[in-house]
Amino acid sequence: MTEQNTIVLVTGATGNVGRHVVSLLIENGVRTRALTRRPEIAGLPDGVEVVGGDLTDPASWEAALDGVGAVFLLWPSFTAEGAAPVVDAVAERVPRIVYLSSSVVQDDRAAPGDGGVWGEIERLVERSGAEWTFLRAGGFAANTLEWADQIKTGDVVRAPYGKAARSLIHEADIAAVAVRALTENGHAGRKYVLTGPEAITQEEQVRIIGETIGRPLRWEEQPLEEAREEVAAFMGEAGAEQALAYWATLVDHPEPVTMTVEKVTGRPARTFREWARDHAADFRPSRDAANGHAVR
Repeated sequence: MTEQNTIVLVTGATGNVGRHVVSLLIENGVRTRALTRRPEIAGLPDGVEVVGGDLTDPASWEAALDGVGAVFLLWPSFTAEGAAPVVDAVAERVPRIVYLSSSVVQDDRAAPGDGGVWGEIERLVERSGAEWTFLRAGGFAANTLEWADQIKTGDVVRAPYGKAARSLIHEADIAAVAVRALTENGHAGRKYVLTGPEAITQEEQVRIIGETIGRPLRWEEQPLEEAREEVAAFMGEAGAEQALAYWATLVDHPEPVTMTVEKVTGRPARTFREWARDHAADFRPSRDAANGHAVR
């Protein structure tokens, strides 16, 4: 994408990664359009053109493709139902798609269904005729925000597989790679596997968060049946089974670490400790404005 006046459309613009993509595009002087269901509460930076629409309903946002040269695509569901018309609508009018996929997609998998929803959408994008780049991100460091309520109200984190080691990635690093792929040439057809710079256990993650906020925290292993019910509440039963089975493998086989972030952006990927510092306020008890006491 080389034309100065070409617009980049960001879907998922108010999410953890999307906000960073928008901010970096603006910092780089790129005309940026953000798609969100509720523009009135988007809270995006000045200079962004915010448009309303539901990504799963192309009729609600097709006008937002006018003048767009590249799209950052983030699919908002754990199923690919309804994704085909969305990809077709984008590819018909936009020459470049950068899709936020997942490292669970692996090209050497035998079965076409392997890779879940991310693999299905990759195949849709590949067949669309648009130029594409896939960002196969590993676990998001931001997923540890699921522990925030436990940490705000106590000193124990209860979850399964404390010895599972993950190479969690800072959302800002995903965004940095995305912006390169959206605005530079040379990334077409690339499948970038993105991770943090180290694999650390969940127990270590909790310890680092505690050190960052100045409070000792400890891990408590959660019974699997209890964990399965909690995960199934937002991922469904099949998703919960897959997630727990995957975490179990990470006890003896830590997630791999790649150098892709540094190769693409020229700077090393941020550590989990850096992520924890950036998000320390999210784990600290809130303050009661009336009396100044911590609300825990």
